[in-house]
Parts: sequence; structure tokens; C-alpha cells
Amino acid sequence: MTRRTVVKAAAAVTATGTAGLIPGLQAAVYAAGSDKPEKEEVRIGFIPLTDCASIVMASVLGFDKKYGVKIVPTKEASWAGVRDKLVNGELDMAHALYGLVYGVHLGIGGPKKDMAVLMTLNHNGQAITLSKKLADKGAVDGAGLAKAMAGDKRDYTFAQTFPTGTHAMWLYYWLAAAGINPLKDAKVITVPPPQMVANMRVGNMDGFCVGEPWNHRAIIDGIGVTAATTQDIWKDHPEKVLSTTGEFARKHPNTARAVTMAVLEAGRWIDASLINKNKMAETIAEKSYVNTGVDAINQRILGRYQNGMGKTWDDANHMKFFNDGLVTYPYHSDGMWFLTQHKRWGLLKEHPNYLQVAQQINQTALYKEAATALKISVPKSDLRASKLIDGVVWDGKEPAKYADAFKIKAAAAA
Repeated sequence: MTRRTVVKAAAAVTATGTAGLIPGLQAAVYAAGSDKPEKEEVRIGFIPLTDCASIVMASVLGFDKKYGVKIVPTKEASWAGVRDKLVNGELDMAHALYGLVYGVHLGIGGPKKDMAVLMTLNHNGQAITLSKKLADKGAVDGAGLAKAMAGDKRDYTFAQTFPTGTHAMWLYYWLAAAGINPLKDAKVITVPPPQMVANMRVGNMDGFCVGEPWNHRAIIDGIGVTAATTQDIWKDHPEKVLSTTGEFARKHPNTARAVTMAVLEAGRWIDASLINKNKMAETIAEKSYVNTGVDAINQRILGRYQNGMGKTWDDANHMKFFNDGLVTYPYHSDGMWFLTQHKRWGLLKEHPNYLQVAQQINQTALYKEAATALKISVPKSDLRASKLIDGVVWDGKEPAKYADAFKIKAAAAA
């Protein structure tokens, strides 16, 4: 692409914005014009999970280079480590739990720091695993677990991956929907995702909630069964996000937009075909990323599920990275939901200004710029409605009332 072409493209942007330009011209403008990324090498932390895929593939396939940045995926050991490195600047961005980002912003998940969500990375694709020992006693779903716990009084231990994170909230919600109070009827511990299977193998927990491939890995290894998928709890729920600090987003808006565009393209590529999904599975299974067998990843990414007890099914609501842009938009209501659960379980003592917090964190304007340049449609509203496993509808409109309405909740929130 010649300098003259780039100058003409830049002139077109000045007159009409980037929406009408072909992708190649858009890339040239972002890389060479006034939208040149302020920081060209971007360290993005990730945890070894299937849903880190769009960040990894953006780097592996070179989508990042189209927009003048180099993504350096950085493998981390725990969500606490991701949090600390984001806060102190060792990482520029991260593949992060939605609830972790909101917790840090409000100072309930460690050090308080203004945070930013650039886009949602995936919907669905997590699960709750119960030990094979429990399953053999009939605990193969929520009702079975409640019956088993009522019939055999002992201390029950369940694991999640971070106190304010998504897996803690899915686990608590699912247990409560079955009539089990996670704060009174069980002990809940924090375990990093890659360590879940090993801990269950030695008997450290009765169940856990984690992202794939570790639920399917427990089945392959014969130590656990899938009692519920998180899409059973909330169809098309928000999960991981591309996050950074508020300070980084303010100082490096062009970099943030360029990375968002690269990851958007990677998510679109993954969801485009079965061939691409299998290629993704082969790539992220490698030691430098998730470090597991391809067979632990490639089945559930295609929606082919088994529960470890002989039941198999095709799940249309498997993990999705793009879904015509419906996945990636950072809805305010998605972030607000996690705040309602933080309040429900006593992590927040008072109701925050739910919408204001979401507007501070979720960078919808920047996302719209990136999506428009890639001709990805954006929703008309920052709120969306969903019915969860207990039949309760969440639409983001009355968050305080919603948070207070649950029968099972922390005593301090009563």
C-alpha cells in the first residue's frame, strides 16, 4: 500500500469516518495516520482456559499486525496474579473474569483501581463439576446434590476460581437455585483453574465451577461429572472480558481500539467454521497456552457434550466468541448483574450506583468505533434481558430491587 493511498484513505476518514473503507485501508489508516497506536507492543495476560482463544489467535494469525500492534500473550498462574499485574502495570491488558474487573474497580477484590472493559470475549462454556464419588450416590444435578447433602450430613467443599469472579457467582447461583445456601451449607474455597482437576483427584473438594477444558478433563480422567453447564444457568451469559485499567484506556485509546479490532477479528474467525474451531483447539492446546490434550478442548467447543455418566447431547449454546457481534458488545447490564450478585452475597455492603459503575467501566464508545470500522453491527440498547435457571428475569432496569429479592443470600444483605 503506497503512502499516497494511505493519505487518500486518511482524507476519507476525516470526511466520513472509517465505516465505508475496505478493511485493508482501515488498517493502514489506524497504523499510519492520527490513530496510530500509542503503544505498539501490548502484553496481554491470560489464564490457561479455552476462552483465552481469541486473544491467542489474534496474535498467532497476525490480526494484531493489521492494526499496528503486537500482542504478546502472557500465561499467568492465577486470577489473583492477573489482577495484581494489571493493577501494577506489568500487564497492559488481560483475559479476565467479568466479576474480577468490577470487584477491583470497587475495591472488593483486592487493591482498588479504576478499571475498563473493552469488549466481551465469550459467552457460555463453563460448567459445574461434581466428584465421581458424589455422582455415584445420585448427585448428578442440583436436586440430586441437595438430596445427597441432606441425607449425608458432613462438611461439603466446593471450589471457584476468584471470590468476585464469574465462577463464584455461577456456583453460588446454581447452589441457591437448588435450595443450598453456599455460605451456610458448604465451604467454598478458591483454586486456580489448571489446579482444579488435581485437587479433586486427591479429594480436596466435592465440586467445582471452572471454565473449559477443565470440566471435560475431569470426565476424561474419570474423577468428575458435569452436573450443569453455565449456559444452563443463564443462556448466552457474559463470561471473560478484554480488560485493562482505566488509566491505560485513557492514555492509549488508539492502542485499546487497535487491540479490540484484532481480537474482534479473531473471534469472528473462530466462529466462522468448524475447521477454524478445530484449528483453534489444536493451537491453544499447546504447552505455551492451555497445555492439555486437544481432545479435552475440541468436543465442547463444537457443542458436543457428555456428562461422564453416559448422557450425551448437542448443546446449541456452547462457547461462542462472536456470534455476529452479539457476544462481544460490553452491555452495561452484563456488568451490573455481577454487582447485584456481589451485593446478594455480602461482598458489597451497600448498593452501588449500578448503572454509573457500568458506564465507568464498559468502554462502549470505543467498542463502537472498533466495531463500526469492521462493519460489525452494534445493539441499540446497552441493556439486555435474560431469564435465568430459577425463572427470574434480569434486564438491568431495577438492579437494587433485583439484588434484594433473592430468598437465599448473605445474612448481612438481608
